[in-house]
Amino acid sequence: MHDPTVGLYVHVPFCERICPYCDFAVVRARVLKPELENAYVDALLKELAARKETFAQRRLETVYLGGGTPSLLRPESVARILAAAREAFAETAPEEVTLEVNPSTLERARLPAFRAAGVNRLSVGVQSFNDLVLHRLGRAHRACEARKTLHSAREAGFVNLSLDLIFGAPRQSEEDFARDLEETIAFAPQHVSAYGLTIEAGTPFALAAERGQLGPADDDSVAMMMELAATRLAAAGLAPYEISSFARPGFESRHNRRYWERRPVLGIGVGAWSSEPPTPWEPFGARSANVRGLAEYLARIAQGELPAEGTREVLDERTARGEAMFLALRTTGGLDAERFAAEFGGPPRRFFAGAIDSCTKAGLLCELRGGDLRLTARGRLLSDSVFAQLV
Repeated sequence: MHDPTVGLYVHVPFCERICPYCDFAVVRARVLKPELENAYVDALLKELAARKETFAQRRLETVYLGGGTPSLLRPESVARILAAAREAFAETAPEEVTLEVNPSTLERARLPAFRAAGVNRLSVGVQSFNDLVLHRLGRAHRACEARKTLHSAREAGFVNLSLDLIFGAPRQSEEDFARDLEETIAFAPQHVSAYGLTIEAGTPFALAAERGQLGPADDDSVAMMMELAATRLAAAGLAPYEISSFARPGFESRHNRRYWERRPVLGIGVGAWSSEPPTPWEPFGARSANVRGLAEYLARIAQGELPAEGTREVLDERTARGEAMFLALRTTGGLDAERFAAEFGGPPRRFFAGAIDSCTKAGLLCELRGGDLRLTARGRLLSDSVFAQLV
């Protein structure tokens, strides 16, 4: 099961505005001051240098700059990060370098320089082409800015373009989302991520929902939107390859695949997660999470401490088995029973017979010849109920 590669995730927490549904580690920065930006990038590079040995002798396959809003960084800062990443992993150039971009005038102007710095894939946080939906989501941009950003990305030479969409927003109708899909398809992206809105505990949206001030879309409407996305995008050549992900052939997100396939990822920056590779003494690997506070992160780095100190979790076999099941089932390829047995010493049915039978009887799961497992169309709509039986 040895994987000779590694993915690098770089978390940039700064945002012009914090969306009311966001549960990520973010810091509001209406204007990102150069001194703060430089201090943060310096800290990232120090953390990378301190932690690279855990992933030594691996080829750097992907880099993903997420957030937050990583495109608030100056292109020269992105270039520094990418240069350090190549140096840390035997001077290998990653095959996929993704930068998350929010639509704005500042970020549009930087797109050619981001490409020159080494970014070859953009993930644009469109969310919707409807200004009313954007307003209800608390987004900082308007639809016209999203359109301009997408055009600018093509003009800057970006071939690999991904769009993020949200469905199930407050008072969003199926017709609203259908129009979002039509406009998305018209831009001919290589990849689309379509997510149902989730109300996370502790967010402003969660507090509003508790007070009865926010009415999320009903389950039937969300299911209709999810099916609409799968149908319309597939018809346009964007095949589903994971519950929320659609791509043209050859343009599936290599970095995101690493998570679903449980492959090594080094996460640096505020709130970043890492998945360490298996070793003879930790056969199912380990994971850790960095502190979520910017001040604490910078202080720990300045003191020569690791920002994930005290959070490292060594995975036991039972935990690893459950995660192998539900992560594989998120993908359209499903679970490979032979691969599962090679890692865990037996087929899925040895450990999950009850859940498999229950979900199969309910029409949520399909058991194929050889014991391979896949979600049905109904199972994709109700995937959370399937996964709950596996962990």
